[in-house]
Amino acid sequence: MKYDFDTVIDRRNTSSLKWNVKEEELPMWVADMDFQTAPEIRSAIEKRAAHGVFGYTDIPDAWYQAYIGWWQNRHNYTMEKEWLIFCTGIVPAISSMVRKLTTPAEKVLLQTPVYNIFFNSVLNNGRQVLESPLCYDGERYSMDFADLEEKLADPQTTLMILCNPQNPSGNIWDRQTLAAVGELCKKHHVTVISDEIHCDLVAPGCSYVPFASVSETCREISVTCVAPTKTFNIAGLQTAAVIVPDPVLRHKVWRGLNTDEVAEPNAFAVDAAIAAFTEGGSWLDALREYIWKNKETVKAYIAAHIPGVRVVDSDATYLMWLDCGAYYGAKCGAGAGNDDRSDEKHDADCAADISHFDLAGFIREKTGLYLSSGSQYGGNGAQFLRLNVACPNSVVLDGMKRLEAALRQ
Repeated sequence: MKYDFDTVIDRRNTSSLKWNVKEEELPMWVADMDFQTAPEIRSAIEKRAAHGVFGYTDIPDAWYQAYIGWWQNRHNYTMEKEWLIFCTGIVPAISSMVRKLTTPAEKVLLQTPVYNIFFNSVLNNGRQVLESPLCYDGERYSMDFADLEEKLADPQTTLMILCNPQNPSGNIWDRQTLAAVGELCKKHHVTVISDEIHCDLVAPGCSYVPFASVSETCREISVTCVAPTKTFNIAGLQTAAVIVPDPVLRHKVWRGLNTDEVAEPNAFAVDAAIAAFTEGGSWLDALREYIWKNKETVKAYIAAHIPGVRVVDSDATYLMWLDCGAYYGAKCGAGAGNDDRSDEKHDADCAADISHFDLAGFIREKTGLYLSSGSQYGGNGAQFLRLNVACPNSVVLDGMKRLEAALRQ
């Protein structure tokens, strides 16, 4: 293999958020890869550092062309230069847009379970979260369009944050689904922010559909958030972009980002993004193959050793959504009908156990394996764990052994 993803890199004592844990603990929680970024990006950063002067940085034409070329070649989506606005990160951009595009106490719709920081961007800015739970059939998630329209029709709902591909489930929304979302949002005068940060982390042979590419309606009512940070593991460089085709909406977003001072790059943000989108393709292809081999490792291990856990089918992200409902069921007793409780009382007791029992905390306490608790993602997330497999395969196996050991207890 041209690129090395097998070597374990010691990230302890590097001020890493992910690895700020006890010596015996294994963090597989936050969406942060344990791989070095592409050599081409490292070379660009080293070249910039060698210059030795790190003053205020402007956005060159090469930055715009890097984004335009990547989305055209990789995702068959043509964008115009004027649609693009630099920002320091997707979360700061979303928080800024929540403030600019809504008024206090208005509702922002989230399809749950979903990336937990979306809740912060809404609630911390004095707006209300309106959840439209996704449907779960035991294998995959889908949208509940009846519930979605009911929530969008609320006059207080003025903004929807769409996760495409979906985090934490790893679902890739198809063109028909996205088109339906666009039509409903236009019908009810709701603007869409589409977070597409995981768009390049799809399974080999799979592709995602940019929301704004689906129809003229989707293009006119939306802002798309994109970045090289998740894909190339450079989140610490604070480099991202928003794509806003509609000129009126774009002006509002531009005003918000600049008012909040999140539209100016640091000295390395531009060069790193250009290198990623112009030279990082072969590294990414190798990474995608490796990540999906890791996912297959997890599936095989769970099938053989932890049959009580169900892995949700997914085609995107390096995160895995693990259904541990069987273990919560075991904790709250045998099934309904096997004791003196009525079905309704049994279900209520189980729901209480799920909401109060911290399975992720139990696993961490017993084995040191640090996973994300699904309860923070809303919806039916309380019975799930989120696992990050963007690490050497040997580490994945270590994590699986720890998970098995904890659940056997």
